[in-house]
Amino acid sequence: MYWCWVASAAQRFSFYGLSGTFVRMNGTLSIVATPIGNLEDITLRAIRVLGEAEYILCEDTRVTGKLLGHYAVSTKTKRYDAHTSEHAHEQILKDLADGKCIALISDAGTPGISDPGVLLIQRAREAGVVIEAIPGPSSVTAAFSIAGIVGNQFAFLGFIPQKKGRKTFFEELADYEIPVIFFESVHRIMKTLESLAEYTDDRTIVVCRELTKMHEEVVRGSAAEALQYFTENADHQRGEFVVIVGP
Repeated sequence: MYWCWVASAAQRFSFYGLSGTFVRMNGTLSIVATPIGNLEDITLRAIRVLGEAEYILCEDTRVTGKLLGHYAVSTKTKRYDAHTSEHAHEQILKDLADGKCIALISDAGTPGISDPGVLLIQRAREAGVVIEAIPGPSSVTAAFSIAGIVGNQFAFLGFIPQKKGRKTFFEELADYEIPVIFFESVHRIMKTLESLAEYTDDRTIVVCRELTKMHEEVVRGSAAEALQYFTENADHQRGEFVVIVGP
């Protein structure tokens, strides 16, 4: 007679056969949040899971190497990004089916949010793989928590379209009655502030730069005021940005 059990709420199913041999029915894909800047912003559970994984899927092995080295984690890493081949996906799913535990991380923050890891998560869920969340840092919630914007809900729009649809994006911001959060890169932040000044100058804008890092900065005011600040302080145009448009 076979019997099954669940090791914990997020662990894989396992069973003992008639011979008494322990058999693992499936592996686990752990979605692990990592620091968005400050290496101290990682949970004890995340460190343990990264250390116990068969291997770690990451966007940039060099970036991940710094984090793993800081915490003396020796687990091997494999590159996983938007260009990962179909063959690589099939091998990952096979490893999971064979009972291996694999961790998925991004360069910073929580995987699956404006992140290519969502494709693997979809494939793994369709294949019936056990997927567990190892929660932690997210630049979205970090920015909203210190913005001082009132609201019990917000809309997260990811990255702004680079070309096609960009004008429409800003025009439609006026239709939102709740705060809107999006990411912007160093190369387009000034162009974005110019557009915000044109389309949403009557709303409060919060620009969070380099969150949790040495040069963390939060600029709050109208879009015109934010544009003026970064124009007058060109050296502050560098870094990673999270922008919040108030309701």
